[in-house]
Amino acid sequence: MAEPHIIAGAQRVSDRVAVVDREGAVRFGDLLAASAGTAGALLDGRSDLEGAPVVFLVPPGRDHVVWQWGIWRAGGIAVPIAASQAVAEWDYIVADTGAVTVVSSPEFEATLRPIAVSRGARFRLSTAIAGTGASLPDLGDDCAAMILYTSGTSSRPKGVLTTHANLDAQIATLVDAWHWTADDRVLHVLPLNHVHGIVNVLCCALWAGATCEFLSPFDAASAWERLASGRFTLFMAVPTIYSKLLAAWDAADPITRSRWTDGASRLRLTVSGSAALPVAVLNRWRAATGQVLLERYGMTEIGMALSNPLVGTRRPGSVGTPLPGVEIRLVDDAGVEVAAGTPGEIEVRGPGVFREYWHRPAATEAAFHDGWFRTGDVAIVEDGSYRILGRLSADIIKTGGYKVSALEIEEVLREHPAVEECAVVGVADEDWGERVAAALVLRPGETLSLDTLRAWAAPRLATYKLPTRLAITSELPRNAMGKVVKAEVRKRLQ
Repeated sequence: MAEPHIIAGAQRVSDRVAVVDREGAVRFGDLLAASAGTAGALLDGRSDLEGAPVVFLVPPGRDHVVWQWGIWRAGGIAVPIAASQAVAEWDYIVADTGAVTVVSSPEFEATLRPIAVSRGARFRLSTAIAGTGASLPDLGDDCAAMILYTSGTSSRPKGVLTTHANLDAQIATLVDAWHWTADDRVLHVLPLNHVHGIVNVLCCALWAGATCEFLSPFDAASAWERLASGRFTLFMAVPTIYSKLLAAWDAADPITRSRWTDGASRLRLTVSGSAALPVAVLNRWRAATGQVLLERYGMTEIGMALSNPLVGTRRPGSVGTPLPGVEIRLVDDAGVEVAAGTPGEIEVRGPGVFREYWHRPAATEAAFHDGWFRTGDVAIVEDGSYRILGRLSADIIKTGGYKVSALEIEEVLREHPAVEECAVVGVADEDWGERVAAALVLRPGETLSLDTLRAWAAPRLATYKLPTRLAITSELPRNAMGKVVKAEVRKRLQ
């Protein structure tokens, strides 16, 4: 391919509206012209970035798309970061990727410019677009396209590297399964540093020639008003957002409720993902809107793998069946495929599976088994549909649509001068899926409240990683090998 397929597709629908944001509507042709300019600015006289990472913090909207496309068109790897992340996380990602350039919107310049300088990267404001006459490189399907950071079982986030071929496969399978067309219009309320917001919503819309309208920051009443307009055909969110929408619906007067319900009832598809969807939320959403949420399963390394059907019965608590082009199997601890009706770890194979963990060959090798990606999630097939049972690792917390490493949080909390030992777990919560909870052993004579701990940790961790429950204990429960027994910790924090 000379250019990414999503770019080539945009050229065929150049007169259609691609994005709507605070500044109004912008057409595909405008995005193409502007992204050629950002590509030229990034190249700065060179012929090809040759797979160099470019970290960019540009809020949701047209400018974000322009820089994402510009990085790709210049031959670079797009590495999106978000305002919701802590400054320490920005610094870590810039350092870990070895980014050649850091792009920032003006409101983040004071923080990101020093990070870029200290890490030997060029800094560029997102408003400084030039170089429209540059000759753009030819790209191959196997060229590196994106690095997204996800917390796994290690204490620090790993960069998940996907190629253009991987991204194309992830997008194409969803466009096929969920029948995206150029007549669709989706309301975008999700972060743009996670696969859910990037691939499932933004890239699928632009691939199909549809319109993506941004609402950022998220506000429940504003989202309802947009949906009530009747202009939208799709809406995708995490369970926490659906809970917030339902809370706003409950608090509204009857006339407003009726108007909101009428608008939402005209959507052709509403999707929930990134965390387990409580059946109670599914039922309340159906009662409020007449819509049955479609739940699916995926992760940063694979895109989406399983989905309830667009047409047909959607089972509460189920994530459906494999998407087109995706192979799934369940295996036991020895890696042997389990018998029907038996729980097993989900392994995935297909063209959407990522290429590697950035600069982590050992972690990459450990993540695969005979060519199958080991997800670490356990599932069972019931009546032909997959139901997720949980994580193999107690060190993964899914909260509000984010997958969080308990080990990463523990590493930060241990830096507090009052903390001797700590253990972080996820405790069940209907709205958030899980909440981050911490059990601490304090140094002699020290005291620490939850509010004080959160205030101290706020500059070091993203908001969704901050503990919301705290237990002070004299010792942590351990097994004979000295390892903390997190199941016992969780009991103390429920």
